[in-house]
Amino acid sequence: MQNVNQLLANAQQAQQQGNPDLALQHYQQVLLQYPNELNLHIVCGNLCVELQRFEESAGYFRRILSASNKNNDARNALCFALQGLGNQAHHHGRFAQAEACFEEATQHQPGNAVYWYNLGNAQRELGKPQAALTSFKKSLALNPNDADTYNNLGNVQRELGQLDKAIASYEKALQLNSGLHHALAHLVHQKQHVCDWAELDTQIQQLRNLVKNVPNAQISPFAFLAMPGTTAAEQKQCASNWVKNCYSALPATRSKLGFGKARKPNKKINIGYLSADFRLHPLAYLITELIENHDRNQFEVAAYSYGQNDKTATRRRLEQAFVHFVDIRNLNDLEAAKRINQDQVDILVDLTGFTQSSRTGIVALKPAPISINWLGYPGTMGELEGRSLFDYILADKVTAPNAADFSEQLLYLPCYQPNDSKRPVGKLTTKTEHNLPENAFVFCCFNQTFKITAEVFAVWLRLLQQVPNSVLWLLECNPWAKTNLWKEAEKVGIDKNRLIFAPRVAIAEHLVRHVHADLFLDTLPYNAHTTASDALFMRLPLLTCAGETFASRVAASLLRSVNLPELVTNSLLAYEQKALDFAQYPEKLAQLKQKLCSELEKSALFNPALFARELEQHYLHLRQAM
Repeated sequence: MQNVNQLLANAQQAQQQGNPDLALQHYQQVLLQYPNELNLHIVCGNLCVELQRFEESAGYFRRILSASNKNNDARNALCFALQGLGNQAHHHGRFAQAEACFEEATQHQPGNAVYWYNLGNAQRELGKPQAALTSFKKSLALNPNDADTYNNLGNVQRELGQLDKAIASYEKALQLNSGLHHALAHLVHQKQHVCDWAELDTQIQQLRNLVKNVPNAQISPFAFLAMPGTTAAEQKQCASNWVKNCYSALPATRSKLGFGKARKPNKKINIGYLSADFRLHPLAYLITELIENHDRNQFEVAAYSYGQNDKTATRRRLEQAFVHFVDIRNLNDLEAAKRINQDQVDILVDLTGFTQSSRTGIVALKPAPISINWLGYPGTMGELEGRSLFDYILADKVTAPNAADFSEQLLYLPCYQPNDSKRPVGKLTTKTEHNLPENAFVFCCFNQTFKITAEVFAVWLRLLQQVPNSVLWLLECNPWAKTNLWKEAEKVGIDKNRLIFAPRVAIAEHLVRHVHADLFLDTLPYNAHTTASDALFMRLPLLTCAGETFASRVAASLLRSVNLPELVTNSLLAYEQKALDFAQYPEKLAQLKQKLCSELEKSALFNPALFARELEQHYLHLRQAM
């Protein structure tokens, strides 16, 4: 065995020469001979920290503490190592490991606000919002002036449905740091959810200016879509800013992976559908029957699911619809991308985009030769390093009339939205069961409340004023929106009881209640999407006002696909006049309903088999071009 003194001398020399790895090797050899020498554990632990080998480092310091529990230097060093390991794990998407690290750190240093903050972040990523809420509150009790913690507290309060508290947290974050731009985006979006329109125009203008002038401002692209006044060009810029901020390191990682290497072509075209929402979710009522109708002789169809398994019949049907159903929830983005590449997916279709639970980083790693943005996010996904993040977007000529608004190449379908013809419809109910007056004209809108703007709601209130025997039937999303909308009605002298709120119910019960409405009033700038096809499926006429952005033209696309262009307007003035006309002249509405029923019999909107053939033609063409 080597002389200890020589080993120590070699270790010190290696340190002086800036070679901590070699120094560590020498010290470890000494430690083999003197395993109880605590100073050697400290030296080795510190060198591991220097080398960012935090897990090894933590092991050394734990051994010191097990021998001497009152060694505060070792305790502090252990916490430092745990912080490094936890941050490292979080960065690589290993959130369970990050949670364990910060839980251990808080046990040793419960008065450290940073550890509680980091623990909360890991818990939120693991889908533990209640635990994250507790952690963030503990962090704020120790450091009440931290804007980032207030912002993240707002995020979990939002996820727990505590929208009033979330708004207060975002406002507090902005009081502490007015430059926390993502908190402003969250604040505006949640104010839209509760229909609190005070100062909203000013705040939205701030965000628009940030998108144009401050590229490193992290403004959520999905929230930005729904903000009145934002243009298609601004939405494209917002997406590109987001991509640059979130994924700028990925091209370097991608270049090391070798995903672009030539490979033997598959006999069938491998299509991978990537989503968080293969469950009881609106996506399922668009996509499932399409998947069931894919030509299995030409296509190998796989789901890559990273959302929760809700164990519903909807989930089971989706699992059976795909040839392969791969749960990648416990894989980080790099691991998921490697799995997709190993499976030799030819075309990767992301059905989530920038909506909640987005894992766009998987697509940014380019695990498949071709990537497509479709269905979940109604807009472009932007550019990274001058190149579109996605290769293509599936759209139609109504939703995407201007190619310049998209980073992706456009693939046109007759109508971009597929639909399930097997939507479950419940037993017929009466108007009384829904608190609707028996003989009133029922205007309705079952869109989420964040889509209701002050300008559109003002139109609806004028309609109620001009049609005395009418009510407005809305989806009950949250109690604050209900209260605020009632207040807006009372401001213009309308009895709040003429606003009737429909509770959230199972899809079958929701669909059947459409029969009691007379006219669906759409929202702008974010239309009804799945909600619109629900209404048309139930033969309920829907009136829309088309804007210039993808999200504001979806209902127009659906209406044109069922040959009802007369229900598409291009200004709120025309929209209001048409709605009034239908309410005042019931024979016109009756003729319209008759036409809708007739056109639906001929339309491809609820014909997933036909949709599958049209979509597959694009897939075949892309395969030939590979």
